[in-house]
Amino acid sequence: MVSRPLLPSEPPPSARHVHPAAAARHRTIFHVGVRAATILSISTSLLSVRAGWVDPDTASKYRTTVPLARDDDRSYEIVFSDEFEKDGRFFGDGFDPRWTAIDKNDYTNGALHYYKAQNAGTSEGLLRIRTEQKVNHYRAFNETTKKFYSAKKNYQSAMLQGWNKFCITGGIVEISARLPGRSFSGGLWPALWLLGNLARGTYVGSSNFMWPYSYNKCDRSIQVSQEVSSCNRWNHYGLHPYQGRGAPEIDIIEVMAGTPEALPHTVITKPYASTSLQVAPGKKQERPVMGHRPLNGTWYKGMDYGSRMKTDLNPFFYGVTLEHDPKVYTYQSDAISANTQLDETHFDRQHVYRIEWEPADSDGVGGYVKWFIDGDFVYGIDGDNLALTDTMIPNEPMYLLLNTAMSKTW
Repeated sequence: MVSRPLLPSEPPPSARHVHPAAAARHRTIFHVGVRAATILSISTSLLSVRAGWVDPDTASKYRTTVPLARDDDRSYEIVFSDEFEKDGRFFGDGFDPRWTAIDKNDYTNGALHYYKAQNAGTSEGLLRIRTEQKVNHYRAFNETTKKFYSAKKNYQSAMLQGWNKFCITGGIVEISARLPGRSFSGGLWPALWLLGNLARGTYVGSSNFMWPYSYNKCDRSIQVSQEVSSCNRWNHYGLHPYQGRGAPEIDIIEVMAGTPEALPHTVITKPYASTSLQVAPGKKQERPVMGHRPLNGTWYKGMDYGSRMKTDLNPFFYGVTLEHDPKVYTYQSDAISANTQLDETHFDRQHVYRIEWEPADSDGVGGYVKWFIDGDFVYGIDGDNLALTDTMIPNEPMYLLLNTAMSKTW
């Protein structure tokens, strides 16, 4: 659901859950239903356009919502929803006005899968993302030798993107989903996330020097590694001069299943959900060691952790170094992340995953992202928490991605 502020006389909403359906044998299925809400004001002249993004199957009582964050007393009106009630939808390129299911290899994160549009579809009021064992042969490119070669992937899955179709810049996003596979079986990497529209997910040529920048200050030491820099008198593509832009990432959830043995330096065990904000530029020196907790004064501080569900700092991912040649183009990204304990019910039936996102102002000040699971607060990042690197809570137009990946690193 996506909403804007309401007038005081307008009514609040009720919650809605999508009913689960059983997964087919010998494959895993990710069941998803989406609504989003944004605080963007929409004038009367655009009401007909806004109505086109609201699914007619969304009942009127669900078309408003109120924040769960205690410090926000605004009401929100829906501007986007997808109930997936129509059976047999196909999301291949050009077939659906809201989503594109990509047909391509995934080069990121040690991926073991190939994405095919045919692995996403709708039935019984749900979007179903199917992951299966199936060989795909494709032509790949070696960045070192600058030559093409033949390659194959042994698994097939799906990713839906809203890129260049529908974006929000702040608001509320709420997704009802049943996670794929079993809670104790690792390897699957289901994710519900937002990405700045200046980069397209898995298209690394578009994300190089763009992802996950959320920075609007002139720093000559990183100017060449930020494609749209605040130092630039002339930014590409008609963008404003002296304004830093990028493609930050907000992970509503990334889920790691597995057996529940103790993990180092955390109270969380598998399965768990990672909730993250990924930004650049990152911290260059004295970085935390992966798998260990940060030393005092070496990492972001002041983030808020919920108490109703077990949530802890994520010590297994602090971001990546994006290496380029020559070295002056190399830059660091940071992941400010928490892990929340899940259980087998998240794989057996629908649960509701939600973010409330207030973007930073035009000067990069303020803002927040807050995460909720089934209405319980789990994690929060405020603009002040990012003072370590002077990055900011995203104020970029961002789009939704829904996918199940497979990786040897997950």
